[in-house]
Amino acid sequence: MTADLTCPDCGNTYASGPDEPWRCECGRALQFTEQPLPAGDPLPLSQLDTSDGLWTFFEFLPIEPHVTFHEGFTPLVDAPEWDAQFKLEYVFPTGSFKDRGATTTLSRAVELGVEKVIEDSSGNAGAAIATYAARAGIDADIYVPADVKQSKLMTIQRADARPVRIEGTREAVTDACIEAVENGEGWYASHAWNPAFYAGTMTFAFEVAAQRNWTVPDAVVLPVGHGTLFLGAYQGFARLNQAGIVDGMPKLLAGQAQGYAPIVEEFEGGIDSDSDSDTDSDRDGDPSDIADGIQITEPARDTEILEAIEATGGDAIALNDDEIETAIDRLHRGGFYVEPTSAVATAALSRYREAGVVDQDDDVVVPLTGSGLKTL
Repeated sequence: MTADLTCPDCGNTYASGPDEPWRCECGRALQFTEQPLPAGDPLPLSQLDTSDGLWTFFEFLPIEPHVTFHEGFTPLVDAPEWDAQFKLEYVFPTGSFKDRGATTTLSRAVELGVEKVIEDSSGNAGAAIATYAARAGIDADIYVPADVKQSKLMTIQRADARPVRIEGTREAVTDACIEAVENGEGWYASHAWNPAFYAGTMTFAFEVAAQRNWTVPDAVVLPVGHGTLFLGAYQGFARLNQAGIVDGMPKLLAGQAQGYAPIVEEFEGGIDSDSDSDTDSDRDGDPSDIADGIQITEPARDTEILEAIEATGGDAIALNDDEIETAIDRLHRGGFYVEPTSAVATAALSRYREAGVVDQDDDVVVPLTGSGLKTL
């Protein structure tokens, strides 16, 4: 039976189906009523059959694997120059971590009998939804900014999805997409709103724990726009604790792009919140142009992101283009060919170390979220 949806704020419950709402009537994002947990102790990684990729963790998921390329279990590699471990999320089929959410979202679309999905995206999520929709044999309209990267646009088109290019801000793209959804033009396969997407991104945490012999790191540093991987990580580590598989939560540390940092602005007590030092004033300036994957000024789940930061003793900071460009050059020289948005996380790690939020001997994991091939 397909899982129903509920609102964590007002308690409204909605029956599953192709006409289910994309958010609660109170305005809050929905979650699955059913949140299953596995029973018993987990197998060590050496004995775990990972041939199904992230669906190895099916016992945590209220969705069946209808649409999959056996994606997941991306490498977790030592990065001694950064005193961290990098999780190579850019080796997914479409070149970004968004495939985690696309496989679960399109699998749910199949369960519901959806005939057409609609998504809005700066590129990576749209490419992922388009590709998995093609795999499922479901039509897809992908709303994108008019200046979307050509490589991402071609991925959408070649999957036989229909790109809808919208002039204006990233928020204008979302508004146009939501209008189409409200007009009954399709099911909203939103990476920001749809709880099925977060069912996929929380598998990031399961993989990290399994690859570390069922332990959690001291900290995880992630780029944040809508926060789909950030919240997925939080939900995943929380579920591992609920199941008694791990003990403790990593500190979740957000990196945002300068000029697109609503979480930094809202978070009180962070290292950027009250600073007027020369170092920080030098970092003020124009909005970031290069981290296009996280140019979000109104995250759909901003309250949840702030709650996750507070609950884990985390933080949020904003990075400018000079810092991001320095970080991307260093990553490329180190053999990690990622897109600029990925470099926000390693640039943030450097800042957190400067501020003493991350100690030199802390055990840190950083996801590298998108392939450099997508910048062509």
